[in-house]
Amino acid sequence: MTERHKKALYAAAIAIFILFTLAVSWFVGRPLIRFVRQPEQFRAWVQGHGLLGQLAFLGMTVLQIVIAIIPGEPLELGAGYAFGFWRGTLLCEIGILLGGLLVFLFVRRFGVKAVEVFFPREKIESLRFLHNEKRLALWVFILFFIPGTPKDIMTYIVPLTPMKLSTFLLLSTVARLPSVVTSTIGGNALGTGKLTFALIVFGATALISALGILIYRRICKRSEARQKEEQA
Repeated sequence: MTERHKKALYAAAIAIFILFTLAVSWFVGRPLIRFVRQPEQFRAWVQGHGLLGQLAFLGMTVLQIVIAIIPGEPLELGAGYAFGFWRGTLLCEIGILLGGLLVFLFVRRFGVKAVEVFFPREKIESLRFLHNEKRLALWVFILFFIPGTPKDIMTYIVPLTPMKLSTFLLLSTVARLPSVVTSTIGGNALGTGKLTFALIVFGATALISALGILIYRRICKRSEARQKEEQA
């Protein structure tokens, strides 16, 4: 196969993926989130389908990771509401692991063009500090651990770095656990009628997330300042 044919095949693959992403987001993503936001109906559905309902939810979680523009919080809340804390957390974590695996392999195969399907070049550049190999593992763990950071974009950008697949899956899955736990605890509290406790959990989560966003922005600003100093 000539280089020209390879480039044409590459461009066609990216175009197909973009179209697939848009179609899935419109025809599956929107109804999925709307369904999960109706907690009583969602719980009745998954409980009525037994193991199939759990597998269907697992597929939803994997889809949310791969199609990065679908928000993950409603699914995590729905997991706690429908399955309870322990099972809901386990399903979310397995889905995060499998979704991260698919994204990592896809980006490693197609490179930065695959990332630009979901995120503009500016956002990709804003996380350039992840290319610091000496502190890469530390940065990845911190940014996946802190609530409020853009974990979806990091899932797509980390595969552009030298980090190994096994390291990425371990760090990202473990680091996201506290965020998943707060959501499933809150969802479970709603499902069991503990409204006061649920409000406390959601309030604390919102506060921590706001703090996390501030920390993330500060990290990005410091990184940009260092890059400017190095270029000067």
